[in-house]
Amino acid sequence: MALTLPTPARTLAAAALVAFASLGLSERADAQTGASDWSGQVTLYGWGAGIGGDVTPFTGAPTLSFDKSLSEVLEDLDGAFFATGLVRRGDFVVVGDFTYSASSREGLVPPGVPAAGEVDITSVTLAAGQRFRPAAGTTVDLLGGFRHWRLNGLVEVPLAGVRAEREVTFTDPILALRVNTEVAPRWSLIGYADVGGFGVGSESTWQGVVTANYQATDNLYLSAGWRHLYLDYRDGGTRFEGYLSGPLVGVTWRF
Repeated sequence: MALTLPTPARTLAAAALVAFASLGLSERADAQTGASDWSGQVTLYGWGAGIGGDVTPFTGAPTLSFDKSLSEVLEDLDGAFFATGLVRRGDFVVVGDFTYSASSREGLVPPGVPAAGEVDITSVTLAAGQRFRPAAGTTVDLLGGFRHWRLNGLVEVPLAGVRAEREVTFTDPILALRVNTEVAPRWSLIGYADVGGFGVGSESTWQGVVTANYQATDNLYLSAGWRHLYLDYRDGGTRFEGYLSGPLVGVTWRF
């Protein structure tokens, strides 16, 4: 039996309504500091999206299925927080990301029996590596690191006396690429992508982020873009295959 879950839903849309502290959504591609100096940027941003995927807590448990658009996200959100970061010293670069979403829903499972479900997703990504400067106004960061996950899925069918819950934690190795290039005075584009899992923790995970950034002052930037985060995890009868995806906006302060 399957319970349709309208997204770890309010999860992303609420994040699009509230700004959270983060690092690294925008920076000038040619900005340089001394080799012994640390630099970074702090961004207030929101991320709003729909979610798609399926969660099966364990063999024989009901499956949570969710696939909702941004317009439907708020209905089921219990909580959400998203933050990303970048700091560097010379050409040594460290990037990080924290993502949390929690949502719940009441619905029906065949043949029309009332049921309720909850899904919590937490991920922490950390990677470090080397910065290269292939052309004026462009930087390329090659990174390696990990993404740690915590997944919790719960389904309750009171009339059938069913309560299925499972929490799993695991860590995936990742490889990442980040490109920052100036396209016009005060305008830049940033592209970030990582891929991982490789059967170590999950079957696979990948993430892609693209932002357009406008330099309003020497240290203040405005950013808008899109982020997509995917996971395919399987362990015996436990399975999660899904994504968080949608637009983001941000205001960045460089230091």
